[in-house]
Amino acid sequence: MRLTEFIERDMQRILINWEAFAAMQSPAADNMRTLELRDHAQQILLAVVTDLRKPQTPEAQRTKSMGLAEAPFYAPETAAQTHAVLRAKSGFDITQLAAEYRALRASVLRLWTEACRPGEPVMDDVMRFNEAIDQALAESVDFFAGHVERSRNLLLGMLSHDLRSPLQTIQITAHYLHALDARADVSRAACRLISSGTRMQSLLNDLLDFNRTKLGLGIRVSPEKADLATICTEEIDNVRAAHPDRTVDLETKGDCSGLWDGGRIQQLLGNLVTNAINYGSPNEAVHVLLDGRATEVRLIVTNSGQIEPEVLPNLFEPLRRGADRGHKNESGLGLGLYIASEVAKAHGGSIAAASSDSRTVFTVTLPRQRVQVGIPA
Repeated sequence: MRLTEFIERDMQRILINWEAFAAMQSPAADNMRTLELRDHAQQILLAVVTDLRKPQTPEAQRTKSMGLAEAPFYAPETAAQTHAVLRAKSGFDITQLAAEYRALRASVLRLWTEACRPGEPVMDDVMRFNEAIDQALAESVDFFAGHVERSRNLLLGMLSHDLRSPLQTIQITAHYLHALDARADVSRAACRLISSGTRMQSLLNDLLDFNRTKLGLGIRVSPEKADLATICTEEIDNVRAAHPDRTVDLETKGDCSGLWDGGRIQQLLGNLVTNAINYGSPNEAVHVLLDGRATEVRLIVTNSGQIEPEVLPNLFEPLRRGADRGHKNESGLGLGLYIASEVAKAHGGSIAAASSDSRTVFTVTLPRQRVQVGIPA
C-alpha cells in the first residue's frame, strides 16, 4: 500500500494519535479540547499527501530536505505556519511544537508499516514523507519564533512605556525635595534620586526606541532649524553634571546650523560620550568636535583606550556591551551605540568607529538637510 493511500484511508486513526500526544504537552494542553489539540493536523497531512503525489526533481528534493521549499503562491500561510502561531498563542513552547512533528512522523510510519505487512513499505515514499515533514517543521518553527519575537517586543514596549509615569513622579518628587533647601543630607539624597531617575529614564528611552526598530517603526525624528553647537553644548553640560569627576571638552568649527531633531541629537551624543566615559581611560579627557562643512556637519567623539578588534565589526548591533576593563562602567542594556546609529540613520546620516592602541574615535556624519526625514509614529 502506498503511503498516500494509507494516510487518506486511516486519517482519523492518525489524528487520534496526534491528539493523544498533544494532550500530554502540559501545562499548555491541560484544558484544550479535541478540536484545539488536532489543530491543522489534518490540513498538514493532506498537504503532505498532495506533495507526495507531485513529481519531484533532485533539486527540489534537496531544497525540501533543508526546509526551504516555496509555499504555494495562493496560500498566504501554510497549514504548518498557522498551526505554529496557534500553538504559540496556546502556550506551547518550541520544544513541544517540534515534538509534535517528531511524534507524527513516528506514528504515521509505524502504522503504515503495520498496514503494509506482509509486504514492505516503499522506500521512496518514506524519503518523500520525511522531506515533507521536515519542510512542515521548518515552516512551523520559523513562524513560531517570529510570533514569539513580536510578542516579546510588544510586551517590552508596553512595559517600558507604562513605567515612565511612575518614574516621572519619582523624579518630580526628588526635584521638589532638592528645592526645599532642607538639611544637607536630605539634599544629597535628593540628588542621588535625581541622578538615578535620569539614568532610569535614559534606559527606558533606549528600550522604547529599540522596540520601535524591532517592530519596523524606526526611530522617530522631528527635525527643525537649529544650531548643533547649542544642542551639543546643552548635552555636554548634562553629561558633565552626571560625571563631575570626568573631563569632557567641546570644540566647534564652521557653520553647524541645519535641520535637526535636537532631542534625538542630544540622545545620540549622550550615548556616545557616556560610552567613551565608561570604556575610556578614567584619567583622560573625552573630546567632542563639531566640524561644520559645506553640506554636512561631522560630530566626532574621541577618547583614550582601545576597542577590541573582535568587537569592532559588531559594535553597533543591539544588546552588545564591551568588556569591563576595570573602569567605572555603569550598568546598561547594550543599546546605546545601536540607538546612536539609528538616530544618525533617521537624519539621513551615518556613524562609524575606528580604534587604535591609544584611542577610539566615533564619527557621525549628518547632512544639513534631507528630502525625507524620520518615520512617522
